[in-house]
Amino acid sequence: MIKVLHSGLHSSLQDMGRFGVAKYAIPQSGVMDSYSASFANLLLQNKKDATVLEVTIQGPKLEFETKATLVCSGLKAKILLNENPISLNEVFKVQQGDVLHVQQVMEGNYLYLACKGGFESESVLGSSSFYNGITQQAKLKKGDRFQLNSAASTTANASTETHSHLKFKKEFFSNPTIEVFEGPEFHLLNSQQQEQLFNSIFHLSKNYNRMAFQLEETFENELDSILTSPVIPGTVQLTPDGKLIVLMKDAQTTGGYPRILQLTKKGIFQLAQKRQNENLQFTTSAFDR
Repeated sequence: MIKVLHSGLHSSLQDMGRFGVAKYAIPQSGVMDSYSASFANLLLQNKKDATVLEVTIQGPKLEFETKATLVCSGLKAKILLNENPISLNEVFKVQQGDVLHVQQVMEGNYLYLACKGGFESESVLGSSSFYNGITQQAKLKKGDRFQLNSAASTTANASTETHSHLKFKKEFFSNPTIEVFEGPEFHLLNSQQQEQLFNSIFHLSKNYNRMAFQLEETFENELDSILTSPVIPGTVQLTPDGKLIVLMKDAQTTGGYPRILQLTKKGIFQLAQKRQNENLQFTTSAFDR
C-alpha cells in the first residue's frame, strides 16, 4: 500500500481514458500528457494504458508500505526520496518505509508517477481514470491509501539501462507550434480569418484546467452558435465574443460553439504542458500537408 501524507494541488490516478461512452455524456478523461505517461510506462515495461498517478504543479508526499519500482516522467521537477533528489525519466526503487515527495513541477503542468505493473484503481466503464461523479473520488486526499497492481510483485524488474536507447523528447514541448487540423466549422471563417488563425501568436490565459484551456487573445468573428454537436478532447471552440477555448480530457461531450480547429494527439499533449502567458501558434498537422 501507499499512504498519502500530503495530497498536493491535484493528484489523481489516470489511464488512457474512457472510450465509447460519450453517448451517455461521460467525458473521456485520462492523462493530459499521453507522451510523458506512456514514456514512464515504457521504461517500466508496462502496458501503455497502465494506471499512473498524474501530479499537477505541486505534488504529493507518499509513504510506501511496500517496495516498488518507479519512474517519474515529465519536463522538470523537484522530487525527493527520503530527502535525496530523484532524476526524471529514470527507473528507481523504493523500500518499505520510504517517503517520496514531488515538491514542485518546475516546467509544464503535469508529472507522471508510474510503478512497475501499474497502480490499482476502481475501474468504471472500462477505465480507472478519476472523474468526479463517475469514480468514488476526483483526486487524492491526505490519509488516502492506494496500492500497486498485484502484477508488480510478479513481473520482471525494469531498468533504465534496458531501454538506454529511449530518449525523452523534451523538444516536443519547447516548440511553440501546436499541431491541428481543420474543424467542422472552419469553413465558416472567411479566407482572411483562416489565414489570421494560423499566422497569429496566441498566449495561454490563466483559465486552464483538465476541462479546457482558454487563450488570452480574442478572435473577432460574426459566427452564429451552432446546434449542439459532438466535441472531443482537442476541439477548439470559438465563442461569439471571440474567446478561443480548447477542450481537454475532462471536457463535456457536446457543445454549441463553432468547432474551428481540432488538435492532434500530439497537439493535445503539447498544449497540456503550456503555462499561463506561454506563446503558441497553430500549425496544420503533417497529415494535412
